[in-house]
Amino acid sequence: MKVVIQRVSHASVSINGKVKSKIGEGLLILLGIENADTQEDIDWLAGKIVRLRIFNDNDDVMNLSVKDVDGEAIVVSQFTLHASIKKGNRPSYIHAAGPEVAIPLYEKFIKSLEKQLEKQVGTGEFGAMMDVELVNSGPVTIIIDTKNRS
Repeated sequence: MKVVIQRVSHASVSINGKVKSKIGEGLLILLGIENADTQEDIDWLAGKIVRLRIFNDNDDVMNLSVKDVDGEAIVVSQFTLHASIKKGNRPSYIHAAGPEVAIPLYEKFIKSLEKQLEKQVGTGEFGAMMDVELVNSGPVTIIIDTKNRS
């Protein structure tokens, strides 16, 4: 699994002009799933995200997690995170999982994140054309690949 995490002051996901999810302070999580991903990847990644200390404390130092600041989260599926551009200029998505694999893992990831965050998580809609709006606070953007944990 690959994620791009953005610390936001607010974010929303709209489909066909209708807001599906919106949050205040928290994390916008773009999630890419590949065929090799497992429940172990889900649990490790959800835990890592919830514990990431990327919010400012009273001394203006990034020392607090999303849970510490009672922040919110939105998870948006994004297969393009697995784009390969090794040959030519048109990306290949051969490593991105198809819906039959990706949807159940996406749903399990959301449940794991909700359990560890101890609150409901906003989502997009798997496979839909979505408009994602955000104000990246900082800006702070973190990329994590579960296949490169060390």
